[in-house]
Amino acid sequence: MLLTADVGNTHITIGAFKGEQLSFTARLATDTKRTEDQYAAELMDILRINGVDRTDFKGAIIGSVVPVLTNPLRSAIEKAVGTTPIVVGPGVRTGLNIRIEHAAQLGADLACGAVAAMETMPLPCVVVDLGTATKLYVVDATGAFLGGTIAAGVGISMGALAERTAQLPYVAVEAPKKTVCGDTAESMKAGAVFGTAAMIDGMIDRMEDELGTKVSVVATGGYSKVIAPHCKREITLDPDLLLKGLRSIYLRNV
Repeated sequence: MLLTADVGNTHITIGAFKGEQLSFTARLATDTKRTEDQYAAELMDILRINGVDRTDFKGAIIGSVVPVLTNPLRSAIEKAVGTTPIVVGPGVRTGLNIRIEHAAQLGADLACGAVAAMETMPLPCVVVDLGTATKLYVVDATGAFLGGTIAAGVGISMGALAERTAQLPYVAVEAPKKTVCGDTAESMKAGAVFGTAAMIDGMIDRMEDELGTKVSVVATGGYSKVIAPHCKREITLDPDLLLKGLRSIYLRNV
């Protein structure tokens, strides 16, 4: 089996692959104060809950956008399953032709999403990652990573509204019944969900104009299930896109 770990700013998503099959996924809170022993204990608990023996794992790979956690999690995985993980970064083969100004600075999350899109979606493709940040990036018809856009994530935007205003409350990120709302909380939900969906539609239109061609679109990330259904574009939902990319990158490096 292969253990994959996608370390994001809010959550660490764990996936276990048996061949091409994703056996299970689990999520841990991203907490830079936790030690490698704490993460190792949580990983072992996750394996126990899912009925998996730690000795079943023959490999592991980490994609991290939280550098301070990369080494502790690497050590935690070594303790939990007894194998040293590959860490996505410079020197690791991805199969991508990275056509951005500073290729070595490409985030592991973007690399993993692009690799998975290249292998599972018609090209060219726009990947929409709706997590702590809202990211849209392009893999062209040749499999080249061209770059994209980054905006504040839905949760960050909602939190900022509540923190920076006197009367707006904290509300859940969920779709209201309509866009024209007479209630403050419902109005905020409409702005977050429908506003983000409209931005995604508009950004993809602009990207197609720049590329001079139509694109396929795949959405992933924690907010994708909430936002993507309200886009006018046809969007494929794949919550496990980054884990699939991690698996593909692992296979290129063993």
